[in-house]
Amino acid sequence: MLGKHYFNFWDNVMLTFFKFLLKTIVLFVTLNIENSIGQTSIVVDNYPSKAVKIIVPFTPGGATDITARIVAEKLQFKWGQPVLVENKPGGGSNIGADYVAKSPPDGYTLVLGVTGSHGINVSLYKKMPYHPIRDFEPITQATMYPNVIFTHPSYPANNLQELLALARKNNGSVPFGHDGTGTGSHLTMELFLHKANVKMQSIPYKGSSPIVADVLGNQLSVGVTGITSVISAYKAGKVKIFAVTSINRSAVAQELPTVAEQGFPGFSGEPWSGFFAPKGTPKPIINKIANDMIEVMKLPDVVKKMTDLGTPLVASRPEEFAIFLAKEIEKWAEAVRVSGTTED
Repeated sequence: MLGKHYFNFWDNVMLTFFKFLLKTIVLFVTLNIENSIGQTSIVVDNYPSKAVKIIVPFTPGGATDITARIVAEKLQFKWGQPVLVENKPGGGSNIGADYVAKSPPDGYTLVLGVTGSHGINVSLYKKMPYHPIRDFEPITQATMYPNVIFTHPSYPANNLQELLALARKNNGSVPFGHDGTGTGSHLTMELFLHKANVKMQSIPYKGSSPIVADVLGNQLSVGVTGITSVISAYKAGKVKIFAVTSINRSAVAQELPTVAEQGFPGFSGEPWSGFFAPKGTPKPIINKIANDMIEVMKLPDVVKKMTDLGTPLVASRPEEFAIFLAKEIEKWAEAVRVSGTTED
């Protein structure tokens, strides 16, 4: 029969072995964590080490394209690497966004997403090639693009309440032109009319220029489009603006009242733009890009350029942008629902 000293001996051996094993595991995990942190630090410190591409899901020349190019120019100077803007229009902004969603998550391919690509389309389209939250990392919200509701100076209404009275009197036959079915200007007006319990006739246009032209020519009763496309005609006295659709008054025309100020508290329907990276892009790289973008967007000359365009800068943190995005998706889902609009 084995004595207790025998068992005590093996108990001590096993205890010593397990202590050694535990120390080895702790050391291994610690070294791996330190190595991982070191590698991440090296990657961030060296980022970017090559050209960075910003995809714009529209043709050149519009407000989104201009925003991307202004930011890209400043980042290129700061980073000492090329920052290229590439236009990939089509599919209601889905083509450019999808390209980035399926790009490597390394911080070298970004998209300047917009209300359509990341706020509206997930509710508007029956089939989407990507999801605005699940397939992207938000970096920073760049701008807001206030829409305006406007008309010809001779039109017999001078504010929103008078316009709504005319629409009721004409049993919904008063037309309003917008940038196209499912766009921010279209759905903003539909949401406003739903809250006012008034109907008007929706007339889709292909962009803002023909809307402004038809209002100037007194061929269209009411237009809804971005303030950047209307402000010069307004300042020349060629159009009358009922309201801006942003929650705050526009910096380029402080005298213009908001929709909220005219009987619809809290109403806001303003398109926006913001930078995104593919899902899975390392958080330290997201933070570096965000910090640098926020820094360049706060430069005085950048602020002036964007203010002159009527597109105030936001420059939010990634966490703030994520919260904003979730709320926007919910808001535009309601707008799509009340408009009855769908796209294949």
